Amino acid sequence: MQPERRLAFTGFDNDDGSADPALARALADGDEGAVLAALTKARLLVPVVAMLGEVEYDENGLAHDKTSDMAVVLLQGQDGRNALLAFSGTESLARWDPAARPMPQHTQLVATAAVQEGAAAIVLDIAGPAAGVIETDDVRRLAAGLQVVRLEDGGYGWIESAHG
Repeated sequence: MQPERRLAFTGFDNDDGSADPALARALADGDEGAVLAALTKARLLVPVVAMLGEVEYDENGLAHDKTSDMAVVLLQGQDGRNALLAFSGTESLARWDPAARPMPQHTQLVATAAVQEGAAAIVLDIAGPAAGVIETDDVRRLAAGLQVVRLEDGGYGWIESAHG
């Protein structure tokens, strides 16, 4: 039996890394409105990877890492726009890169980071099992803390949070 893994010291201390069930279902169904609604309440995992900083060379001319930095991952699309990668859970993150460290954050902070990084979109679960893309206007709405509601016609709309 494997020991239980927890995302400790992150404000998500009881988080076992599982995807939010409502978000996973919405992604699997391809229901954009339900994805946005689930995201307003969900925790996402932003992958953090080591980026090589300075390199030093030893007496044999071999390169060694002198410094490295941790960085979030931006993906450049064919249209030249950047997107921030985020994952619903550790399983989908490991499908993409088992070495990436999960940094759990509320969706609003992930969307804010995307805006600050100049990303036009957020790509969710890029390696599956079901991927999704949150486009620019919706990224900005999520960053602003707006909430998604189901409309009478079956569509979705954005509202300001009553406690925001």
